Amino acid sequence: MAKSRGSKIELTAYDDLFETDESRAEANLSKIREIPIAEIDEFPDHPFKVLMDEDMEQLVDSVRRSGVMTPATVRQKEDGRYELISGHRRKKACELAGLETLKCEVKELTRDEAIIVMVESNLQRTTILPSEKAFAYKMRLEAMKRQGERTDLTSAPLVQKLTSREKIAAKTDDSHEQVRRFIRLTELVPEILQMVDEHQIAFRPAVEISYLSEEQQYTLLEAMGYNDATPSLAQAIKMKKFMQEGKLTDEVIQSIMQEEKPNQKEKPAFKDERITKLIPKSIPRGQETDFVVKALEFYNRHLQRNKAHER
Repeated sequence: MAKSRGSKIELTAYDDLFETDESRAEANLSKIREIPIAEIDEFPDHPFKVLMDEDMEQLVDSVRRSGVMTPATVRQKEDGRYELISGHRRKKACELAGLETLKCEVKELTRDEAIIVMVESNLQRTTILPSEKAFAYKMRLEAMKRQGERTDLTSAPLVQKLTSREKIAAKTDDSHEQVRRFIRLTELVPEILQMVDEHQIAFRPAVEISYLSEEQQYTLLEAMGYNDATPSLAQAIKMKKFMQEGKLTDEVIQSIMQEEKPNQKEKPAFKDERITKLIPKSIPRGQETDFVVKALEFYNRHLQRNKAHER
């Protein structure tokens, strides 16, 4: 039988045809290696903190005894060094344990793919600060938007942003609206954002405050200190509304912060225990200052009489 000229039969490569699950697993294992810690760089703008707490002490002890059980994830950079994607706590534990290498899985990832993997892996932590979530969500959203711009240049920015937030929400316990709120926190000045992390300011008022300019936020910070109070959600919304109308002056911020909140307990006039323990419990709340002033006036007259007798 004559062979048809010009025809070419594509055959599956021999190695691919007979490759087993075991050989594929071995190929993946070959990407796991001990890498000198000195050759591993931190992830740029990594939003998650490595805390020196009791959990870290336990991790260091575990690493000393058994080494790193779960490999960290890195990618190799153009200069030959490695970039740490996940495993920042494990790397720190190795350093504290005196080890010179870190067990790593090397993955071929683009910069944006690395950001997405970094965020997803760290969001599995049991404790995450609001600021960590905020910057992590923002980094991932921006990475996803860049990927979308490369593959679909016809999509409107607003549509891209909404779709990206929904994709992020699908992999977390937060709705896409909650993801948006977290990202708003990145607009807060550092001092106020720290107050959110320390639970001194509630989450929702903080989101509304994020719309204020940097200067207005610092004015609010001073007003909070002066009034020893943080804004309620209603007060934060009111300030945002005044800001949008161009009417949020320093005086307006101070006036809003001086408003009495519903069910607000009256603050004690003095915080210093040396003063409060000397004020009789029979003194009505709100009259402590008058009592202290009268006591000081009486004491001052006593000193003056003593000086007169000494002459």
